[in-house]
This record gives sequence, C-alpha cells and structure tokens, in this order.
Amino acid sequence: MDSAARGKELAFYYPNPMWMDGDWIKNLILFFDGVALLVPEYMKDRIEEYDPAIVAGLREHNLLTIIEPEIAVDKTASSTLATIMTDIIVSGALDTLARDSTAFHELSMSRLGYYGDQGLAKMIVAELKQRGLARDTEDGVSIPLHPMVRSLVLTLLSQVLRSHGSKIGAELSPVTDRPHLVQALVEMLDLPASPSQGSVISFDLAVVGVDLAAVPIDEILSFRTDNRKPYEQYRLSVRSFAYELSRMSAEERQTKFQLRQNELDQLASELRAKARKAWKKPASFAISLAGAAWTAISGNPLGALLSVGGAALGYTPPTPTEVGAYSYLFRAHNRYA
Repeated sequence: MDSAARGKELAFYYPNPMWMDGDWIKNLILFFDGVALLVPEYMKDRIEEYDPAIVAGLREHNLLTIIEPEIAVDKTASSTLATIMTDIIVSGALDTLARDSTAFHELSMSRLGYYGDQGLAKMIVAELKQRGLARDTEDGVSIPLHPMVRSLVLTLLSQVLRSHGSKIGAELSPVTDRPHLVQALVEMLDLPASPSQGSVISFDLAVVGVDLAAVPIDEILSFRTDNRKPYEQYRLSVRSFAYELSRMSAEERQTKFQLRQNELDQLASELRAKARKAWKKPASFAISLAGAAWTAISGNPLGALLSVGGAALGYTPPTPTEVGAYSYLFRAHNRYA
C-alpha cells in the first residue's frame, strides 16, 4: 500500500521538543513523510532558533507538523500517563534518583496533563515532590523535575500520543536520536520485559545512509521521489521483523532470526549503494527499531507500553487483542562517519 492510500507516516521525535543534531533529519525524511514535534504553546516561537536552516526547509516543503500538548494530552492521554506513572512511582523504581544532586529540568505543565486532567496531573506531581523528584512551578507554565523523570514522561508520551495521529490524518511513529538515554531509563526502571504475551525485540543498528549535512533539502526530496519505495520497504520490514520475532518462542526466534536479519541486511546494502551513488559519501547514518507485540485492551493500543529500548510498562488487561509498541532508533556521524 502506498503512502497516499494509507495516510502519512510521520517521524514523531522525542524526548525533547527539538532534535539534538539537525543533519540526521535530512536522512529521516527519506524514510518518512515528515517530522512531528511535541511543542508547548510558549515554546512554539523558539524552534526556529534551535535549527533555523532545517526548520525553514521542512516548513517550506510542508514536512513539519507541530503537535500541541495543550490539545493532544487530553483527558484520555492524561489518564493513561497518570496510570503508568503511578505504577512506576509506587514500585519504588524512581526512589534512588532522589539521592543524587542532579539539577532539575523544567517540563511544561501541558505535557504533564494539566490541560487534560489537572487533578490527575497535580496528584502525580505531588507524589514526585514527596519523593524529592519535583518542585513547585517557578514560572507558572512548567514543573521542575529530575531529568530522568522528565525523560521518562516524554518517552511514555511518545507512545501514549500515537493515537493522536488519527486526529491529524497521520500515523505517528516514535523516533529518537538518543538511544543511550533510553537505555539508561530501561536500566533504572528494571521492570519486567514480558508482562503479557509477546516479548521485547531489538536489534543492532544497520547502516543505511550517508552524511547529508551539506545536501540541500530540495535535492534530498528529489532523490526521495525517485527512490521512495525501497526506503519505505526497509522501514516497514524493520517494524514487521520486530513484531514477528516478538511473537515467537525463544527457540523459534533463534532459528528464524538469522534468515530475517540477512533479508534486512540486503535491503540496507541496497539503500547504502543508492545513497553513495547519489552523493559520493561514506556511510554515516543507521536505523533500527525496538518493538514488541502485547496483549492489550481491545481498542486501546496503550494497554501495555514499551519504554523504548526494551522495558515494558503496563499491565495485562482483561479483554485481549494484539497490539504493538515500538520506536525507531537512529545514530549518525559519531559512530559511522
């Protein structure tokens, strides 16, 4: 099914309002129909300041979607976030964070759910304050949080808000360029990997692109027009690979993994060859995915959540249906240049 028939698929960036390095965004638009950012109202005018050239290029070609947490983190999303955060807080997984002297970072009240359900949001903040992980607002629009708690909330929102995509005519696919941070969250939480049927699958990054820092977006989009199908095929194959393996037993997985990995390696090799031929650049951009298939509440794709990188956050619901939680992980330059 082509992208026009299935609707747009947007790379939904997290954990911050803006990416760390704009150059990898140019590779990203080869795989997706655009980029979505979760940006509070009071920060909307700042995104051009972070990366003016990339933001202007994305806007010019209608490739940038701003998701407003004041609208997206509604009552349903706030309730889901509060439920998961309550379970994590009560588990004691965050308690050790209060023992360090890390400087707190602000998180907008809108992303904590104050616009969706202020009562639940205040309850979560009160629980965090009691444990020394949050403080009272200093500016009236944000809450100072321990940075790991802040990252945890934003990682959860990358999954919680996927259902918001249907309201804007797009599928939101979580993406991050900070897998090291995600892995730190996984280790900190140390939650069970398999709360229900299925298990988390992740696999090594495959190098699929080149350094496009000096290439104009116009030229990249022209290349995408001519090569959309193989890039889309790779992206979808990576996701289906993770889901297929997550539904297998450990024994089945061992015998099937190598075959599917070889297929993906072949697709990645073809993408590298196309990119090198077009731009005469060495390989420097890699993509992989962490994903899982869970048994979750029918109609609610958030009955079980994947804290990207490999930790399952959730519960086993009463009315089962199989769903998936996933995130694409990217690395560029520092490992492959």
